[in-house]
Amino acid sequence: MATVDQRQLNGIALAYLGDAVYEVFIRQRLLDLGMSKPDRLQRKATHYVSAKAQAALVDLMADDDILTEVEWAYYKRGRNAKSYTHAKNTSILTYRQSTGFEALFGYLKVTEQTERIEELASWCIHQVERGRTEQNDK
Repeated sequence: MATVDQRQLNGIALAYLGDAVYEVFIRQRLLDLGMSKPDRLQRKATHYVSAKAQAALVDLMADDDILTEVEWAYYKRGRNAKSYTHAKNTSILTYRQSTGFEALFGYLKVTEQTERIEELASWCIHQVERGRTEQNDK
C-alpha cells in the first residue's frame, strides 16, 4: 500500500477505508463459521457491521478502556466529520459513532497497524458473539 499521511485525510475518507477493512474481517469470520448462503451471510453480517452494532462497540471500547489516546483521537475525527449522507434506519448520533468506529479502522490501515486491526476486529467479533452489543443497542 502506498504511504498516505493519515494526518491529511479527513474523517470521512478514513471511515470509507475503515468500513471495508472491518467488513473483510466479518466476512472471513462468517465463512470460517461455515456459512455460505449469500442471504444468510448478509443477515448475519448486519449484527457486526450495522451502525447500531458499531456504536454499541464504541461504547464497550470506552467501558473496557481498550483504545489508546491516539486511537480515540482518530475515532473522534471520524465522529465529528461533516457528512452529507446519513444512515436510513438510525439516529444521527449512532451514525456519527459508527463513522468514528470506521475511521479508527481506516487510520489503523493507513498506518499499517495490521496486528492492532486484527486485535480490535477480533475483540469486536467476540463482543458481538457474546451478545454485548445487543444490550447496549441504541
